[in-house]
Amino acid sequence: MKVLVIGGGAREHALCRSLSLDPDVTALHCAPGNAGIAEVAELHPVDQLDGEAVARLATELGAELVVVGPEAPLVAGVADAVRAAGVPVFGPSKEAALLEGSKAFAKDVMAGAGVPTARSYVCTTPEEIDEALDAFGAPYVVKDDGLAAGKGVVVTEDVEQARAHALACDRVVIEEFLDGPEVSLFAITDGTTVLPLQPAQDFKRALDGDEGPNTGGMGAYSPLPWADPKLVEEVLATVLQPTVDELRRRGTPFSGLLYAGLAITSRGVRVIEFNARFGDPETQVVLARLKTPLAGVLLNSANGTLADQAPLNWADDAAVTVVVASHNYPDTPRTGDPIEGLAEIAEQDAPHAYVLHAGTKLDGGKVVSAGGRVLSVTATGADLAQARERAYAAVGRIRLDGAQHRTDIARKAAEG
Repeated sequence: MKVLVIGGGAREHALCRSLSLDPDVTALHCAPGNAGIAEVAELHPVDQLDGEAVARLATELGAELVVVGPEAPLVAGVADAVRAAGVPVFGPSKEAALLEGSKAFAKDVMAGAGVPTARSYVCTTPEEIDEALDAFGAPYVVKDDGLAAGKGVVVTEDVEQARAHALACDRVVIEEFLDGPEVSLFAITDGTTVLPLQPAQDFKRALDGDEGPNTGGMGAYSPLPWADPKLVEEVLATVLQPTVDELRRRGTPFSGLLYAGLAITSRGVRVIEFNARFGDPETQVVLARLKTPLAGVLLNSANGTLADQAPLNWADDAAVTVVVASHNYPDTPRTGDPIEGLAEIAEQDAPHAYVLHAGTKLDGGKVVSAGGRVLSVTATGADLAQARERAYAAVGRIRLDGAQHRTDIARKAAEG
């Protein structure tokens, strides 16, 4: 099978790594890719928001499966253009991707499907914003209705900060605060059948102890030793399957990766948000544990044949990812700094630890930083403690001026 992956972050590197290890994949391409992906796939320049350009590239390459990684191309309708060109594609249509593209649309779908979520108001005027903030009280949860690369949410005790964020958005969702730990659960679906993956937990705040600003994610781990063993079963029955059924009923079937961000509250599981693609950095740890070859599963989703898929096979190992970010992230990050130590990790830490590239590029044969989140250092181990140890040992070899990372990823879970 010839596969083309669209995107250029650590999520796409994780996907490309898994696909490159799949014996059924005979040729692997990525557009636009990054310095790390170049080691496992052939790179092509493309405007990933241009559906016609992506479809043309897929046709020229003779791709038999296109995997769209990031949310922006999905919300822009890239998957529709590829489907129209007759190429199987893993990723929802523009209409179905609105589940991530609009928080208000997602709330409407959840209401129709009877999915448990936070009570909320959709606001477009200063008066509506003030009423909603007043109704819920602190802590305030304010979400930009549109795409914001994981940084459109403010959770604060400060009503002025909440109001300022709300006023800066065209349309905003203000909702009640959900207590309890958060869980990310991915499911692969063809619009009818829903195949859940293993749960993971990510760390959104920039600094240790969940301090500092919200980011796109600073690390993740899987499995969750503290979670109820029936969690996946429960979420499949109460969240994932009803949502997929509701979208099909509306005439906008969702095929691809449905990501549920969940809060395990004192009143039970509640949906914080849906995403329409693999999450970053959770993908890095979930795929590290998946033993079933990936390409066939994604193709079954694209072809509507997921009911024929054999049960997924998972490693008993634990996996931990630590994100190495550039100076000043998540504000305007500094780029162009050389990254050293990657060869040492490949020599000394493989196969238990490896580096997935996010914001990198090649500059005169050298790997340099090219974004906010630069690398996802991923490791596996017999348990979370061993996986953590291996991940942080590898992080310690990386030399990048001004780099920052959290030191407490999976610590609490590993200590039990």
